[in-house]
Amino acid sequence: SWGILALTIAYCWQLYTLWILVQLHEAVPGKRYNRYVELAQAAFGERLGVWLALFPTVYLSAGTATALILIGGETMKLFFQIVCGPLCTSNPLTTVEWYLVFTSLCIVLSQLPNLNSIAGLSLVGAVTAITYSTMVWVLSVSQERPPMISYEPLSLPSSAAAFFSVMNALGIVAFAFRGHNLVLEIQATMPSTFKHPAHVPMWRGAKVAYFFIAMCLFPVAIGGFWAYGNLVSY
Repeated sequence: SWGILALTIAYCWQLYTLWILVQLHEAVPGKRYNRYVELAQAAFGERLGVWLALFPTVYLSAGTATALILIGGETMKLFFQIVCGPLCTSNPLTTVEWYLVFTSLCIVLSQLPNLNSIAGLSLVGAVTAITYSTMVWVLSVSQERPPMISYEPLSLPSSAAAFFSVMNALGIVAFAFRGHNLVLEIQATMPSTFKHPAHVPMWRGAKVAYFFIAMCLFPVAIGGFWAYGNLVSY
């Protein structure tokens, strides 16, 4: 379907642009550009580069951070309710308070010296994401499909509604492949020489990471669409 095609194109484009960033970061001999602003300044000039890179970087980083706080707070609230059960229903924390709890934990983790310090936490997150995604698509395809399932696009009342629905769907696909804002910072922590350039292990790690991303996204998208069709609401 068009959705799987858009997801595949976005995945390939993300992987290609990631490869470009990894290769461009290796300026030996020369200067390694460890921030997007520095890279934009080298490409477009000192003043224009700042204006071209600063706003989208801040906008995207703030949007991603806000989305992760919302997801993290809701997840912690749900986890607490499941684990604690009826014993903690007398005076539970509100959703906003769970957002503050998650934000406080993020502030504590941000005090660590570098990204390598949270490698174990990242591993736990990756295993959890793959397990959860696998459970979602396995349980979906193993159950009987709804009787009124359809694979035809939903009929919307107007062209404007159809347009915004398409834009919303493409936005969800694009949001699934965020992370370019960390590429330069991660590679900046790796030493690079003529004999052992940093782009080799960096690209190897990026390929492994995107293999796991594909394992999470594509089975859910394909299996979920096969199981529920256009009955899925988002």
